[in-house]
Amino acid sequence: SYFGDKSSCVENANTLNLTSSSSVRGLNSTCLGKTPLSSGRSVCRSHTPLMGYSVTSSSAVSAHTVASVIVAVVEGRGLARGEVGMASIDLKNPEMILSQFADNTTYAKVITKLKILTPLEIIMSNTACDAGNTTKLFSLITEHFKNVTFTTVQRKYFNETKGLEYIEQLCASEFSTIFMEVQSKYYCLAAAAALLKYVEFIQNAVYAPKSLKVRFQGSEKTAMIDSSSAQNLELVINNRDSRNGHTLLGVLNYTKTPGGSRRLRSNILEPLVDAETINTRLDCVQELLQDEELFFGLQAVISKFLDTEQLLSVLVQIPKQDTVKTAETKITNLIYLKHTLELVEPLKAALRSCNTQLLKAYYNSLEDTRFGIILEKITTVINDDTRYTKGCLSMRTQKCYAVKPNINEFLDIARRTYTEIVDDIAGMITQLAEKYNLPMKTSFSSARGFFIQMNADCSTLPNGQLPSEFTKITKMKNTYSFTSADLIKMNERCQESLREIYHMTYLIVCKLLNEIYEHIHCLYKLSDIVSMLDMLLSFAHACTLSDYVRPEFTDTLAIKQGWHPILEKIAMEKPVSNNTYLTEGNNFVIITGPNMSGKSTYLKQIALCQIMAQIGSYVPAEYCSFRIAEQIFTRIGMDDDIETNASTFMKEMKEITYIIQNANDKSLIIIDELGRGTSAEEGIGICYAACEYLLNLKAFTLFATHFLELCHIDALYPNVENYHFEVQHVRSTAGNKEKVAYTYALSKGYTEEKNYGLKAAEVSSLPSSIILDAKEITNHIAKQILHRQKSTPEMMKQRAVYQLAMRLVQTARNSRLDPDSLRIYLKGLKKKYEASCPAPSKNDEQQ
Repeated sequence: SYFGDKSSCVENANTLNLTSSSSVRGLNSTCLGKTPLSSGRSVCRSHTPLMGYSVTSSSAVSAHTVASVIVAVVEGRGLARGEVGMASIDLKNPEMILSQFADNTTYAKVITKLKILTPLEIIMSNTACDAGNTTKLFSLITEHFKNVTFTTVQRKYFNETKGLEYIEQLCASEFSTIFMEVQSKYYCLAAAAALLKYVEFIQNAVYAPKSLKVRFQGSEKTAMIDSSSAQNLELVINNRDSRNGHTLLGVLNYTKTPGGSRRLRSNILEPLVDAETINTRLDCVQELLQDEELFFGLQAVISKFLDTEQLLSVLVQIPKQDTVKTAETKITNLIYLKHTLELVEPLKAALRSCNTQLLKAYYNSLEDTRFGIILEKITTVINDDTRYTKGCLSMRTQKCYAVKPNINEFLDIARRTYTEIVDDIAGMITQLAEKYNLPMKTSFSSARGFFIQMNADCSTLPNGQLPSEFTKITKMKNTYSFTSADLIKMNERCQESLREIYHMTYLIVCKLLNEIYEHIHCLYKLSDIVSMLDMLLSFAHACTLSDYVRPEFTDTLAIKQGWHPILEKIAMEKPVSNNTYLTEGNNFVIITGPNMSGKSTYLKQIALCQIMAQIGSYVPAEYCSFRIAEQIFTRIGMDDDIETNASTFMKEMKEITYIIQNANDKSLIIIDELGRGTSAEEGIGICYAACEYLLNLKAFTLFATHFLELCHIDALYPNVENYHFEVQHVRSTAGNKEKVAYTYALSKGYTEEKNYGLKAAEVSSLPSSIILDAKEITNHIAKQILHRQKSTPEMMKQRAVYQLAMRLVQTARNSRLDPDSLRIYLKGLKKKYEASCPAPSKNDEQQ
């Protein structure tokens, strides 16, 4: 466990008055504020990562999936209710992120932010969850995060003055502009105070002065994707199998470092909304695609980086207790730091010939002299050839001989002793091998220390057994592993000698680190550069595997022959591609078509392409232009939720209510079926009313439905377009049966297919007598209720005028055509207008 000395921990706990539960479901509100930590401790910290967590190698990209973020949340009271302050710190990355924002009564922003952070633990004030008086925010958070450890801290620790003091004391000087941003943001300061106090308590360590990166993040600079949309679109987790890589993250993730993977994940969940920043990224991706040498050169260097953020996290913590474990960890991490700093020059060399603005800026950042200063300080104490290596024994040797000779004579003596012991062990094993005439060799593992290994067949051993002096024998296939009493004693002497070496090395390392702390903020810059380059390389890599194209940003959503990126990965071939076109004048598209014709896939494809464009990636299409979406909403799926006692219909209503409450003119809204969980008449009524509401926004909405009655809304609203997925009817040669062939191709107008539900039922093994009955009843009902709305000539003319006006406005805004091409285009518009207008009557001509 992480607490160090357990007895001191419980005494400490009483001063902080903490309450914790690994799942709030296990607590009823009456006991929530009163459980002492000591009684609940067995579940309390079971999965907090260790402070001595050593830095993962670049291959362990999956490291980001283990939760390691602690978040403190506090809400204003009285008139300030709805004003929320948040502070979060990642135990693997020494960066504290502060946010404060006003949220509405659904607390959508808070829940979305927390879902993106995937916290290990959430801290709130004990007043937010007093028995019988819990706040709505507390109830919502506990409902959405049932499996997250929840801890309450006394309200007095949420102290904004203390928060500001903490930030002044711990914030690295380079990030000191944060004071200007947060001085009057009392709620996030209060959250910061409680968070830092709590983290120091559970980590049993304090952060070194002037060593943290502190950042204020409002909620304006990124697009908002609510958690159910992220789930529907399978952005980071596959809905069928959470370990499956068939997600947008899986499609784009060719990152080489854990930091790059984490950054890609957070970008997918929070895409950018600033076109300039997105285009800067796209310029980089374009250069990486055009310059093969730059791409491979950068990739080679980036893949050698370890988890820089986590390395920093361990470096800036000063343990409250010195143990062998903390000593060894600090030495290891200093070696990792040296390894990381030695990669700065190769990274600069790879970036030297780049042309784009962002890559040049990164090159200039790497010119920072402090990298050299830190490396110089390290090399005065640490051997030049000490480096990160794989394998526990070689890494142990690196740690032993990390410090240069003649710096501490006692250390030199201890090391000589250690070398002698290791030589004695090797000599002893050689003697044993000669004595018994067996092919023994020395092996090492971190758990067992030195032991003997031997490859031999059982039949070659006397009596089929090893000599009696050998103990702890294990056998795998033909490999024996064992030890002896003398070897165990030698191992103990070896460990004792190592402890001395580590202790003396640790003292030298701590002194060295104290000199380094003042320059440490350049490492934040380095970790930022590495993760960003890693992500951009990943985008470029994904492009080379498929024909993606660079997106443009205008006021139109136009995709020519776009396809679904995840489907392409699953199918291992290019799916059927389709066009998409939405403008301010045609911002509402209704899509119809039989079951399984491709409606859901098409809708998800548009949302995924929009997200890919807004994170700076290329997009699966022949050409694409996007309007930046500030929010992306989806309503997909037909599930009920047994946990919240919500029927299919209630769940639909909750989702559409959320969209209606939060959507604005810059939203992208995807609705796949609505009103299906109730009777057809009511379903159509709800659909129609929801459509009419969304029609009045300038949001881009795509609405898939089986209610064909809804298609006639275009007669009343000129900004509605109808599209459908075509199917073909093929007669099978063997029998006289008609089969449906799906083309997955999108066409204008609504579907002409009749009774396609019955056709789908025929394919299933439903008895033919039931299907015949169903056809008869359907025809009877259809005759009774089919009263089609016909468009009058007046309506058709109004629609044609509206379409022409919208096209002209768009041409004036975005056209890059030369005069001659423009003249041809305008003539074409005129012809189109005349064709779509009904022929004028004689009365009109006389006028």
